[in-house]
Amino acid sequence: MSEITVTHILFVSTALFFTGMYGLFTRRNMITMLMSVELILNSVNINFVAFNKYLYPGKLDGVFFTIFVITIAAAEAAVAIAIIINLYRSHHSIDVEDASELKY
Repeated sequence: MSEITVTHILFVSTALFFTGMYGLFTRRNMITMLMSVELILNSVNINFVAFNKYLYPGKLDGVFFTIFVITIAAAEAAVAIAIIINLYRSHHSIDVEDASELKY
């Protein structure tokens, strides 16, 4: 039975990060872009926990950073969803190109 090494964890984290980057740059739907940003933040969280486990096994610094990032991501998601709902109510679309044509 093989052991899960830091290389395996970093491979999963890298795959999540680039999946998030691909979704962020190729999609026009704001909700899909928000989910892509969440994927990127989760890949960072995996890195924090992995490096904490393998470099400093007795400390919890990486876990505390992860909890902080999760808190910030929840606040970011709440604000972004509120903005998306307001844009949908005023323009009946959540397409990024429709939002760029806003006149104030």
